[in-house]
Amino acid sequence: MEKVVGYVRVSTKGQVKDGYSLSYQVEEIERYCKENNLELLGIYKDEGISGAKVDEDGLTIERAGLQELLANLHWQKVSHIIVLNTSRLWRADMVKVLIQRELKRHAVDVKAIEQPNYSIYAHDPNDFLINGMMELLDQYQRLEIALKLGRGRKKKAQQGGYAGGGVAFGYTATKGQKAIQIDERQAETVRRLFSLRETNPTWSLSQLAVQLNTEGYTTTHDKSFTKVQVKRIIDREAFYRGTYRYGQIEANGLHQAIM
Repeated sequence: MEKVVGYVRVSTKGQVKDGYSLSYQVEEIERYCKENNLELLGIYKDEGISGAKVDEDGLTIERAGLQELLANLHWQKVSHIIVLNTSRLWRADMVKVLIQRELKRHAVDVKAIEQPNYSIYAHDPNDFLINGMMELLDQYQRLEIALKLGRGRKKKAQQGGYAGGGVAFGYTATKGQKAIQIDERQAETVRRLFSLRETNPTWSLSQLAVQLNTEGYTTTHDKSFTKVQVKRIIDREAFYRGTYRYGQIEANGLHQAIM
């Protein structure tokens, strides 16, 4: 048997106007499934919520029953959602696009009892237009967020503050603190490496790594040093001396110098 799930919804105004109570919708869905030899796995419900309601900031649908239905699609493996009519699922075009995106991701269609020829896979010029607008809005929001983050990090870097990214060996970042803090064990390793390079200017990166390992120094994860990790530390010499660089920005760092 073909596996399906049902969905019912009423809003306070809609229930009075349309006469579609939850119990009536449930009865119609159960009858439809029985008559059409469909295996009804369950019926999801939302009561007193508008079909047009959307969280404008996150562009998410504020309906617990529908959200649970959509979240369960990846394991339920159903072919259709059964509703009395499509207005139970959506009333606003934006909500329609959001729901249809998720259904199409799982290859699920909608069977509307009062609209027997309906399918979300039918070609509708309006859907094409709205989908395009939604995709542009998604891209705009991502770019806007990236721009805001970039501005914040740039401003912080100009002031010498840590602007994000991987924390340099020798330091640790503590949540809630404006500046990164020195890790004394790692800082000692940094000082020893630069001391070795100063007294042995002809040594290769591999030789420096071998000497650090011989003396018992280890990486952040208590592993032996390699020439790559040694080079990474050496390349940050200015940072260890108190200068902060972020892109083209260079400033006196808020962090404490190790050397």
